[in-house]
This record gives sequence, structure tokens and C-alpha cells, in this order.
Amino acid sequence: MVDVTPKEASHRRAMARCRVHMSSETASLVARGAVSKGDVLAVARVAGIQAAKRTADLIPLCHPLLVGSVFVNFTIDDTWIEIEAQVETVDRTGVEMEALTACSVAALTIYDMCKSADRGMTIGELALWEKTGGRSGIYRRPVDFDSTDPGD
Repeated sequence: MVDVTPKEASHRRAMARCRVHMSSETASLVARGAVSKGDVLAVARVAGIQAAKRTADLIPLCHPLLVGSVFVNFTIDDTWIEIEAQVETVDRTGVEMEALTACSVAALTIYDMCKSADRGMTIGELALWEKTGGRSGIYRRPVDFDSTDPGD
């Protein structure tokens, strides 16, 4: 684990995204709120928030942080649902892992709730899109980023 005790606490924010790819029928069920297990996006949002708060319990060398806020939002398309998670804190280390974990667990929750309708779903394009704060400053993923590029 990296020693962060000499660092000063500062405001830090990270935003990550991923997508759950599915059939158009499944995306329509989610959009209409017609999935038999319930409100997919509401449950996935809570799961993502909970995951961000518990990241240090899941990632062995990740520092436990006092998470100040977590937002998990969704965009539904014809054949995918995009998840965007934004996490903020005032602490000695960043919240990139918390944002990535929130996206991952929200995506897994969507899969779990929709698997009876569509076992062919895939989860992909998980990436950090932005982070601010700390010694390394601001990072923004280039707009033309293609997460399907194997060289990335």
C-alpha cells in the first residue's frame, strides 16, 4: 500500500463509464420498467453507490476513503445501457477506483436483473473518463477515445 500520510487532504473527483450491451428487447424492458425483478436502474444505482463506499473492502491495496458523494446515472440506447459514476471526496488519495467500482457493480447488477431475459449480455468499455485533484492534477480521456481499440 502506498503511504499517503505525508500528503495534504484535497478535493478530489473521478468519473468513470461503462456499458452493458444487450438485445433491443431487453433494453426496451428496462426502459419501460417491465423487468420481472423490479426497477433495474434504481437497484443498479443503489448497488453502484454501495460499491463505491466499499471499494477498499474489494481491492486489496486500495485506501479506505471517506466518500463525500456518489452519483450513478444511466443512458439507455437501443442495444446498451451506459453507466456513469462520479465520486467526490476530500482526502489524501484519489477516488478513481471508487468510480470504476461503482460502474462495475452497477453493470453487474443490471446483468443480474436482466439475465432471465437475455443471457447474451456483455459488459465493456469500462474506463476512467476524468479525474481532478491531487498532485497529478486533471486528467480527461480524449473525446475520440475508442475503447474497442486493442492497442489501448
